[in-house]
Amino acid sequence: MGALAVRLCSRNEHKRHELERVLRGWGIELLEATEYPPEEGATFFENARTKARFGRSVGPAGEWMLGEDSGLELAALGGAPGVETARWAQGRHVERALAALAGESNRAARYVCELVALAPDGREVRGTGTLDGVIALEPTGAEGFGFDPVFIPEGESDTVSELGDAWKAQHSHRARAARALLETLDLSSPDMSGHG
Repeated sequence: MGALAVRLCSRNEHKRHELERVLRGWGIELLEATEYPPEEGATFFENARTKARFGRSVGPAGEWMLGEDSGLELAALGGAPGVETARWAQGRHVERALAALAGESNRAARYVCELVALAPDGREVRGTGTLDGVIALEPTGAEGFGFDPVFIPEGESDTVSELGDAWKAQHSHRARAARALLETLDLSSPDMSGHG
């Protein structure tokens, strides 16, 4: 059997690449859409599901649709920015995180990722992943994206950017969500096509 055809309902090539490294055997392409629905859900799960359902309505009928939503929760900000992460950071992730925690002793942080996959037959599967850590005082490292240059995972002394893409493919919140999705989906099922 060839690769499972999946459309990631996102414009983010970084996320597509990260997910494809974990979801082996899945041929993941970005969904081509000019206008995506606004992310107005109260939770990461609601936003991920909205993206997947949007993909199901406009994407190829015979392919799986994968919705993803992720963000950063800062303990000192009561869990913010959370689902507002993208709008809050406005492409300046490192700068915003460091400014928000300037002079703050509590630098605890958590990455959260929700994945929702919709089969051609409408079946819905969910995977959740988190990664706890702290925000560093300054950015270091060259790999990754977003908050990775200032996010030090629990049990590590280096930032995600320093740990690198190979580490991230195994341990990131997105990798954990992808593995949870696979477990829920149960790849031992004889039917991965969604055609019954």
